[in-house]
Amino acid sequence: MDTENLVKMANNIGQFFSAEPDTEAAIGGVADHLKRFWELRMRLAIIKHYQTGGAGLSVISKAAVARLVAEQEKLVNTGDG
Repeated sequence: MDTENLVKMANNIGQFFSAEPDTEAAIGGVADHLKRFWELRMRLAIIKHYQTGGAGLSVISKAAVARLVAEQEKLVNTGDG
C-alpha cells in the first residue's frame, strides 16, 4: 500500500470535512469515512504511518486517525475486539 497515496486520500477527505464548523464533528466525519469506506489494510497502513509520526497528514486527518487508534485500543482493553 502506497503510504503517500493514503495520506493524499485522507487529506482530501479531511479537506471535505473541514467545511464543518464543529471541529469535533469534522474529525468524527473523517474517522467514520475511514471506517466505512477504507479496506482494513488501508486503515492499518494509515494507522502505522500515524504511529511513526504521520508526516504529511493534515491536522483534521491526523486527529481522525488518532481517534481510530483510540477506538481500537478501547476495544482491545475491554476485550471486545
